[in-house]
Amino acid sequence: MSNATSSRPKIVIIGCGFGGLEAAKALRSAAVEITLIDRTNHHLFQPLLYQVATAGLSAPSIAAPARFLFRRQRNVTTLLGDVVDIDVAQRAVVLENGERVSYDHLIVAAGATHSYFGNDQWATHAPGLKTLEDAFEIRRRVLLAFEHAERNANSTAPEANTATREPWLTFAVIGAGPTGVEMAGTLAEIARHTLPEEFRRIDSRRARVLLVEGGDRVLQAFPPELSAKAKSQLEALGVEVLLAHKVTQIDDEGIRVTVNGTEQMIACKTVVWAAGVAASPLGRLLARACALPEGAVDRAGRIAVEPDLTLAGHAEISVIGDLALAKSHEKDGSSKPVPGVSPGAKQMGRVAAKNILARVGGRAPQAFRYIDYGALATIGRKSAVVDVPVPLVGHLRFSGYFAWLFWLFVHVYFLIGFRNRFVVLMDWAWSYMTFNRTARVVAGNEAFDNKASAR
Repeated sequence: MSNATSSRPKIVIIGCGFGGLEAAKALRSAAVEITLIDRTNHHLFQPLLYQVATAGLSAPSIAAPARFLFRRQRNVTTLLGDVVDIDVAQRAVVLENGERVSYDHLIVAAGATHSYFGNDQWATHAPGLKTLEDAFEIRRRVLLAFEHAERNANSTAPEANTATREPWLTFAVIGAGPTGVEMAGTLAEIARHTLPEEFRRIDSRRARVLLVEGGDRVLQAFPPELSAKAKSQLEALGVEVLLAHKVTQIDDEGIRVTVNGTEQMIACKTVVWAAGVAASPLGRLLARACALPEGAVDRAGRIAVEPDLTLAGHAEISVIGDLALAKSHEKDGSSKPVPGVSPGAKQMGRVAAKNILARVGGRAPQAFRYIDYGALATIGRKSAVVDVPVPLVGHLRFSGYFAWLFWLFVHVYFLIGFRNRFVVLMDWAWSYMTFNRTARVVAGNEAFDNKASAR
């Protein structure tokens, strides 16, 4: 077993996302032995993952090796591994190769994955955006779609190939949350501003970018007035916003949607899924291992936690981030759900770490209280919406150019530790001012592979 000879409390953290990273950092000065386990070797700044998918940033701009981040924190051992089981009775985490890592305290921050609402076969045709691999695949499909359109266009009679060309020039983003809105707006900018001078047989500006949403407005977590402004800004960029369009099928030919009871077929070769999120399957595995009642896990796979973020009957196990069905316990005795956003995961990570140290020191743990810092979403160049709570005033809500600048500097600020702030800011400034996206290299010969083109 790992760290078997140490007399210090052994803490295992599963997941190197926002929650896991913050928990480990909060324990930097503690007399404990930490084992951080993740199935990738890096921490990823997910809010900017769409920038990699749309060739605006390279992967190192938003990701950093976990070992590099903890190179000076001597109480942390990082392991690249996939957790396949948790032995609650013996207090050990089991990895894919059979290795058992023992713990005195366990923090589970395994994050979330895509949810296709029971239609997992759609994943082949509509990749989601949670990992760098997802971003690379979406970028490959988007760029090669334009290449296929160029190949399918007749150089002497361009209009003769409309039926075969237009599906390649139609891009559908399913789901109008922040990720969907950001993806759709950026795809429209690529088609209209980045690529027009680079092709000879097609006009990339004629590409259709569809944002398909089953609800009645975009950015439903935002106030209605900001949703309306976001929709207007998307349409100004050239995005076709299709509200109340429920997706019923996704295949090689495109998507089928139901509108007011009528089914329609939209022919498109490139689909991006941004409509559903489910907690890591590790959540249900943990619930079974702890013999939690059926109601302890919701439909999205999140586990209900106690006020101090531990599991009922298992004070040694904390669950944080997207995997936790947590509530914020206010000073007035009320409680409210914690949104699945990165600030919530960070705050949970810090509280879980403090509560472990409190238990080790014989003190009572504290209830988790979420501090809402607001919500931001960028729509495109010079377009964004901001909703920030202001004490004693209410909410500061604005959109447009100044909202975009606010979004830009907030994200640069939180990129500390990944690479030099100035370099990242210059990359963005160059991209936004010139519309040039330099991370547009596609490796391999996928463009000439009939199977790849048919997916």
